[in-house]
Amino acid sequence: MKKTKQHSEGLLKRIRNLIIGGFFIFISYLPFWILYGISDFFYLIIRHIVKYRFKLITENLSFAFPYKSDEEIGKIRNRFYRHLCDSIVEGVKMYSMSEKQMEKHISFKGLELADKYVKEKKSLIILATHHNNWEWCSYSQVKVKHLILMVYSPMRGNNLMEKFLLKSREKWGGKCVPMNKTGRTLVNYNRKGKLTGLWLAADQTALASSKFWAMFMNRAAPFYSGPAKIAIKTNQPVFFQYVKKVKRGKYIAEYSLLYEEPAKLEEKDILLGYIRRMEEVIREEPEYYLWSHRRWKHIRPDDIPLTV
Repeated sequence: MKKTKQHSEGLLKRIRNLIIGGFFIFISYLPFWILYGISDFFYLIIRHIVKYRFKLITENLSFAFPYKSDEEIGKIRNRFYRHLCDSIVEGVKMYSMSEKQMEKHISFKGLELADKYVKEKKSLIILATHHNNWEWCSYSQVKVKHLILMVYSPMRGNNLMEKFLLKSREKWGGKCVPMNKTGRTLVNYNRKGKLTGLWLAADQTALASSKFWAMFMNRAAPFYSGPAKIAIKTNQPVFFQYVKKVKRGKYIAEYSLLYEEPAKLEEKDILLGYIRRMEEVIREEPEYYLWSHRRWKHIRPDDIPLTV
């Protein structure tokens, strides 16, 4: 595939990325107790010295929880920074983790429901969110017969880091699919008779021109309608993925059925159901959502109504 100027890398950038990539590979082989020590140090740097996206995080939390005091917002913000640092080192660690290690650090609940749809020869759609450790959920591939297709947005200007992430995510047998190739990939697997589990972190920021805008944590936000369109067109059961943090470095990924026959619904019903379920999770454990993401950066155009 021909690279555009936007995605190309100059010599200095390639060298920098090579050094960073090599460093990540090195630290991925360190034991967890050292990695969490690095995380604690990193927390002091980004929270108290760099103050990484401090204003953005505070603003996002204040809008999401207008009834909380400044002190309460501050506590959530500090816990978020700590979790963010843990998430980074845990994501890097996955590169070198074995199945035995993964079994100790993440378990799955509700995936047995997928067996029913194997017998019915139905593929699945899994709607996830950037809450807790979503990266380790790629390990779910060893637990199901469906081929997990993880939709992602390609990185710009860092091909080495993208390869690092893809290798980590695909090591258990699942496949990463660029967002713009999702439809084509599904059609190809369908023709082969291969059952798939399409995994989407559907809370990522959509374009301001998106036709679907809804209230999300007390603020208007655009969403991609693709997940709902695919669900209706294929009539594949839609699951919601919820990752719960048991303790540092240990998670339970729970899967619940949102819609068994989405073809009977409208697009807005599917997306609103997903958004409301996501809000329940975030309100229950606010410190584990990705508040540093510019999720509410767009202003809704006057000609696009809010969906309710």
